[in-house]
Amino acid sequence: MPRTHNPKTHLAQHIERKSRTQKAHKRGAQKTSYKGAPKAAEEVPHHREVTVGGSNNGQTRLVPTAKAPRYYPAEDVKRPKKARKTRHPTKLKAGLEPGQILILLAGRFKGKRVVFLKQLSSGLLLVTGPYKVNGVPLKRVNQAYVIATSTKLELAGCELRDSINDSHFSKSKSTSSKSKEEEFFYGGKPKEKEAYPEEKGKTQRDVDAKVVAAIKDVESFGKYLKASWGLSKGQFPHTLVF
Repeated sequence: MPRTHNPKTHLAQHIERKSRTQKAHKRGAQKTSYKGAPKAAEEVPHHREVTVGGSNNGQTRLVPTAKAPRYYPAEDVKRPKKARKTRHPTKLKAGLEPGQILILLAGRFKGKRVVFLKQLSSGLLLVTGPYKVNGVPLKRVNQAYVIATSTKLELAGCELRDSINDSHFSKSKSTSSKSKEEEFFYGGKPKEKEAYPEEKGKTQRDVDAKVVAAIKDVESFGKYLKASWGLSKGQFPHTLVF
């Protein structure tokens, strides 16, 4: 005989296995909170009647309750998207310690070996070549674009000043270059190159002096930092030990 009901939901034809109370409990109907009907908001009329002077003005006049703005944008103004994510501090990659030698994988100094100094509040890494050894200045690097090696330089006596932070690398507004149109009307002459800030140059020399002193204590360490890193044909980074 063909089946006339579903045995999972019905005991027999037209006889359900669960009662209405059991089905309501399964839906979670009992969790609904009944707070009563919400209070109706008071309706504010769109216009109100005011008295005006003058015998020929009709004595009364209807004016809008909410006055419309006098100025409005000619085009729709896009509102910025509200960020709902909480920004957490960037965690330092496991195994990274001050004095460790890193290999840069992107940017102008790609393939250069640098010395890791510390992590800044923005999460970026503060590194240096030093500039006197391999031409890499004091700069910030994203830790996603570096390879940490097992080589480490002892920087016990190298203490960095608190002034070396993210604001140290910010550019002043006066250093922004002119547009091509402004240069054209200026006489076709490019803007004169501004001198490198003396304070940043002094900071670079002070940090490099301490790092270079530590490099001289290790034989051939300067040559190691000068040498660029790269892959030859048939080499793969995941098979190498750094």
